[in-house]
Amino acid sequence: MGALEGRYSEEIMNNGCIDMGSDDEGDEGVAAIQEAVRVLLKGLGEDVNREGLRKTPLRVAKAFREGTRGYRQKVRDIIHGALFPEAGLAKGIGHAGGAGGLVVVRDLDLFSYCESCLLPFQVKCHVGYIPSGQRVIGLSKLSRVAEVFAKRLQDPQRLANEVCSALQNGIRPAGVAVVLHCSHLHFPNVENAPLDANHQEWVKVEASSGSGVFEDENSDSWVDFLSLLKFRLGKMEKNCLRNGVTSSWCPSQSISYLKGSIAASVDSDMVSAVNTILSSVGEDLSRKELVGTPVHFLKWLIAFRSAKFEMKSNGYVNGRTECIRPSLEVNGKHDVQIQSELNLSFWSQCEHHLLPFHGVVHIGYLCHEGSKHIARQQLQSIVNFYGFKLQVQERLTRQIAESVSPILGCDVMVVIEANHICMISRGIEKFGSNTATVAVLGQFSSDPIARSRFLSSIPNAFS
Repeated sequence: MGALEGRYSEEIMNNGCIDMGSDDEGDEGVAAIQEAVRVLLKGLGEDVNREGLRKTPLRVAKAFREGTRGYRQKVRDIIHGALFPEAGLAKGIGHAGGAGGLVVVRDLDLFSYCESCLLPFQVKCHVGYIPSGQRVIGLSKLSRVAEVFAKRLQDPQRLANEVCSALQNGIRPAGVAVVLHCSHLHFPNVENAPLDANHQEWVKVEASSGSGVFEDENSDSWVDFLSLLKFRLGKMEKNCLRNGVTSSWCPSQSISYLKGSIAASVDSDMVSAVNTILSSVGEDLSRKELVGTPVHFLKWLIAFRSAKFEMKSNGYVNGRTECIRPSLEVNGKHDVQIQSELNLSFWSQCEHHLLPFHGVVHIGYLCHEGSKHIARQQLQSIVNFYGFKLQVQERLTRQIAESVSPILGCDVMVVIEANHICMISRGIEKFGSNTATVAVLGQFSSDPIARSRFLSSIPNAFS
């Protein structure tokens, strides 16, 4: 196997585990993280005692502790007692069972915290090994071992290496192969990204690692393993090298919002608070990969406070709006049309967990004969104004509806569809889920036909 770098390589190679303490330390760690989160909220100019934020420090602390519990787990405790004798073929030509037959577990959904910015990232994990010495392991243990290392601050390549090394040392097979598909949220440039239709929301990479007969990436064993994955592997940006060193994959290290007034807003108390979080989950602050982590974390966090979006309250134009049906009968008259602006992008930050959520806003309104159409840019400015704050999706939906109602007329319907990063962390791990919220005012609140017409116009493409 290629040389492993980083803090854990020696412990993994020797023991297949790292002992970072017991769960008895949890209460102390949670308390320290809570206090650190209060410092961060105050640094953002927030009132930590206001409704909605009172329990945020505890929620964030529990999420970090849950999401990094791998520091307090031992691989040998998982593998011990889970090895079973399988003799395989005693005679003849071929491989089977415990005598060289390939075993693969595919599509393990995991999440890990990025060591560079502390945002969770999604992992689709595929593990294979070739048993030797009549030893096979319970299949569920492959998932549990992978999760131990995922539940630590990571980058994709080290995660693949650590899972591979732990299984090689714990099972002693002929070889282990690991392939990861990782997706990291690409936070936008807050000055213009919400208006940029070409912004890529996710950075996706593939990482792989092999030991034993899988050390040679051109070996027949790799060919067999990848053949069994061929229907699982999507197109990924392969900027992680097999058994190699990860290129800079975290967007926080390169995107343009990491400069100017935002950088100047990072103060020493907030940096110390992030360091407290790192040490409380079980990390070594001297590890070189963590040198820039506090600043990277704070820069995306402060981006919400520093974003200065103007909410435009005028500027009617004959803009492009979609007429959902020729007319809608209101009070016996067929002179009302349902107009819409669909897929207005937004980014926000959950005030309950201090994690981003993002998606699209759809606005529908009744347009009476002779009324003016509204510019899409004006509606986008309202979405931006309310989005770039500590928020909850229900409140954001209501605020947008109440703000556009005086401009568009009182008959308004707003739908928000969003992905919440907190849904893949803090023990929930509901990958691919999204949330829709609705606010209705005026005619829409009492007219099911109008609501149905608008809802049917929303494209079924959000993911």
